[in-house]
Amino acid sequence: MKSQEAEIYRQIQRSAQNAMTALDTISDKIYDDRLALQTSRQALRYSEIHNSAVEKLLQAKAELYHPNHLSDLLIKGNIHYNTLLNTSTERIAELLIKESSQGILSMNKALNHNGEAGEQPMALAKQFIEFEEKNIARLTRYL
Repeated sequence: MKSQEAEIYRQIQRSAQNAMTALDTISDKIYDDRLALQTSRQALRYSEIHNSAVEKLLQAKAELYHPNHLSDLLIKGNIHYNTLLNTSTERIAELLIKESSQGILSMNKALNHNGEAGEQPMALAKQFIEFEEKNIARLTRYL
């Protein structure tokens, strides 16, 4: 596996992990049943994408992304801070849209820096981006 391929898979793993952390942190603040169902479906899909990237890295015996606790604390702290006074469905949707937008930005950046990564990692990265775009479209209904 080329280093650029491994880097794309690690970015997919990182972005999916960050999204799962955000969803896990925010889930107890969701009071709208439809939004709760939506976020549960999102978490499942993030998990599938994450596991696909991890599987490819393990098959190639490449180094995995190792989440650091500071990153997790920043994600969780940001969510708690931004929902301290407002846990409305609109606010939750807004925060999730921002998280998805960040995922798209990070993935596009990784794709631009690793243009020779190969077809399989690029396809999985594009699936991730498309999934994030669909999440944003679904979540805008709650604004």
